[in-house]
Amino acid sequence: MEINAVIILMITLLIFLFMKVPVYLSVLAGCVSYFLLESNIPTLISSQRFISGIESISLLAIPFFVATGVFMNSSGITKRIMNFASVLTGRMTGGLAQVNVVLSTLMGGLSGSNLADAAMQSKMLVPEMEEKGFSKEFSSVVTATSSLITPIIPPGIGLIVYGTVTNTSVGKLFISGVGIGLFLCLTLMFVVSMVSKKRGYVPIRNERITFKEFFDAFKGAFFPLLLPVIIIGGIRIGFFTPTEAGSVAILYSILLGLIYKKLKFKNIIEGIKDTILTTSSIMLIVGAASALSWIFTRERIPQILTSMMLDTINNKYFFLFIINMFLIFVGMLVEGNAITIILGPLLAPIATAFGIDPIHFGMIFIFNISVGTMSPPMGMLMFITCDITKCKIDKFMKEAIPFYIMLIVVLFIITYFPILSTGLVKLFF
Repeated sequence: MEINAVIILMITLLIFLFMKVPVYLSVLAGCVSYFLLESNIPTLISSQRFISGIESISLLAIPFFVATGVFMNSSGITKRIMNFASVLTGRMTGGLAQVNVVLSTLMGGLSGSNLADAAMQSKMLVPEMEEKGFSKEFSSVVTATSSLITPIIPPGIGLIVYGTVTNTSVGKLFISGVGIGLFLCLTLMFVVSMVSKKRGYVPIRNERITFKEFFDAFKGAFFPLLLPVIIIGGIRIGFFTPTEAGSVAILYSILLGLIYKKLKFKNIIEGIKDTILTTSSIMLIVGAASALSWIFTRERIPQILTSMMLDTINNKYFFLFIINMFLIFVGMLVEGNAITIILGPLLAPIATAFGIDPIHFGMIFIFNISVGTMSPPMGMLMFITCDITKCKIDKFMKEAIPFYIMLIVVLFIITYFPILSTGLVKLFF
């Protein structure tokens, strides 16, 4: 192995990442440095691997689900779901903060992007929360933390990318994500309730919900909430694949937009533009990752790392502990997509060698990446939320301490209780 070429590749990649160069350019720069040093390999291979990496059928799910989220938001569906969430949690301690958490959980099956979810709720809910007496810092932290549920609940884009780069079943990751997402939702609601009780944040209402109020809110949100059920159910019975589920979701979202008379031709054109831009950025990253994976495979990096791990660590539980500490640290420094692309194909085979279920490890990996998006100094979710709400970063971090603790506790529960990740998968499959 030309170890010098690999070292130069990694140094180049990390330098570009820390300079905040786009992820795909950073990865490509590292790959180009490798091919320039390896004179016996035609440089044409790099472009071939880039193109072949984005030819995967499973990646078609990404533009489909991105478009679905855009069309759903344009159809006024977000307000319908928020009204339903308000009815469900109105009497709970924390009021609008609980609505924030439930809305993220319900919207996870529609948007698939935590950044999009955080941006939407920062604009919609945070100003209203402040009017009701919640502090800006608390409102911002709850919004950012609840948005971590979105990429875990299907059809999270992170699930699709991880499944693609590690050859893990996207359909099974979707099923697993439902259980993990609901567990995180309930845990977050508990923490919000405890903090709200201490701060004196009151419920939205004190009177009981009438059946008519509940029915009216449920009726308005019923058809949008059917989408995740259609996706999971269709995949389970074999009616369509995860990729084909994306096309079904688009048709369903457009149909709802026409029924509700909210989706106009202008919205469709804007939605297509947003979908192209979002999908292009993701595909560029995946293509660059394909070239990087080819280099790692050629240099037998996964095999070397697996051998080293097996020689030094003989306990899978200690291995998982080390991986969690490592991914949390890396997540504080490197953007989530970059971690998935670089480390996913390297760590997944090692986990398999330790006898860890691929779906279980996938959810551990994705949850770690999600926590990283909220952690300084590279936490994009934190920066986007604070930018919109005008919350100071230092105040955000101070307010987020109990939520960081909660996320770490949930991470280790998921890690050492695999039934949470694999229980629904075994039930469905």
